[in-house]
Amino acid sequence: MNINIFDKNKIPTILITGKNGQVGWELQRSLQSLGNVIAVNRERMDLSDSENVTSVIREIKPDIIVNAAAYTAVDKAEEDQELAYQINAFSPGVMAEEAKKIDALLIHYSTDYVFNGEKDSPYNETDTPDPINVYGASKLAGEEAIKESGCQYLILRTSWVFSSRGHNFLLSMLKFAREREQLRIVADQVGTPTSASFIASATSLIICKIRTRAQNEFSSGIYNLVSTGKTSWHGFATSIIKMASEILPDIKILTKEITAIQTTDYPLPAKRPMNSVLSVKNIEKEFGIYPPDWHKQMKLCLEEIMPS
Repeated sequence: MNINIFDKNKIPTILITGKNGQVGWELQRSLQSLGNVIAVNRERMDLSDSENVTSVIREIKPDIIVNAAAYTAVDKAEEDQELAYQINAFSPGVMAEEAKKIDALLIHYSTDYVFNGEKDSPYNETDTPDPINVYGASKLAGEEAIKESGCQYLILRTSWVFSSRGHNFLLSMLKFAREREQLRIVADQVGTPTSASFIASATSLIICKIRTRAQNEFSSGIYNLVSTGKTSWHGFATSIIKMASEILPDIKILTKEITAIQTTDYPLPAKRPMNSVLSVKNIEKEFGIYPPDWHKQMKLCLEEIMPS
């Protein structure tokens, strides 16, 4: 297969899906200098409609597809399984099939939730997936569909994504901190908060590195793309509120106490893995990407936020 991105005389067309999501929004800024970027939202490409996905890709004929769209409502997915699988599994499979037909590279984002969380150390790419909720199972099915298509691909597994916009844990904590004197946050689930900005900038660097290589030096694969370090949701919340009070003095924080609770104290429809930490050794070795500590990313993100 001759992937179009290895044609050094051609300006690549890059299709970004999920343009209004956390990662999609950042990708539009990070990838602008790499080619002709076409970013689409749900109105242009609806991943709940496989025929629409096929039609848009055939119309645009991209050299690179960066799929940042996903069904991410973890608890809602438990009762909305059909839609979760359509968006997270079937449509990525369609993208992969179309990518193969036009010799395009597919970059797809997956999740730490493909694992069951029972491992005591960080998960490697070669560890056997075993999702414990519908969201994780649907994302794993998407990975499998892409691999089975025969296209050239990169699957990047991320975790605990946050940014200065959209819906995420960091913004929720800032909101609650201005409304409540006491918060109760789960402390026995651990993972690595990762900023959408870092994910997008790392994706840009990966594309650049791939394009400087010879085609026979590229191999499809799965890589963990997360920050370094680890914390619990309680630790993350505590750090957010503490740092926000220091660098955002105009935000009036009411929270006086953040109580650590167990997962069993806060039952949700979908089970969560207790350990979501991913190893980044492979992406460091293959692409020379050295992820920063999550605290640094959090600080940069908070500095982007203006008091409302």
